[in-house]
Amino acid sequence: MDDRRSDGIEREIPSPEVSEKPTRRRFTAEYKLRILAEADACTERGALGELLRREGLYSSHLSTWQKQREEGVLAGLRPKRRGRKAKPRNPLADENERLTRENERLKRKLRQAELVIDVQKKVSEMLNIPLATPDEKDLD
Repeated sequence: MDDRRSDGIEREIPSPEVSEKPTRRRFTAEYKLRILAEADACTERGALGELLRREGLYSSHLSTWQKQREEGVLAGLRPKRRGRKAKPRNPLADENERLTRENERLKRKLRQAELVIDVQKKVSEMLNIPLATPDEKDLD
């Protein structure tokens, strides 16, 4: 089948296949405000319908955007993020994590020091060298 028009220019035939996952259209705030301004300027009969067909919009789009504009909700003119909202971070969580890491580090250091002391005790017992007790150190 020849895909040439009568003037000899080839045209692309759109695929009849439906995409696996439809994509949601997103409109910027600037676009919405521009369309609202154009809709407000439509005074002739059928001009508003022509605008909607040209832009591929529904009248419900216009009514929703007009309502948002009247309420002064400029943030409402921006697309909303979908999905789960991020949990607010607990201000004490960072401090808790830092203290937990420091506690683990100090525990490792204490175990190492206890091992060194045990080795010193065993060496002193093997060599028959008496270790100074804490009471003897205080008297000196």
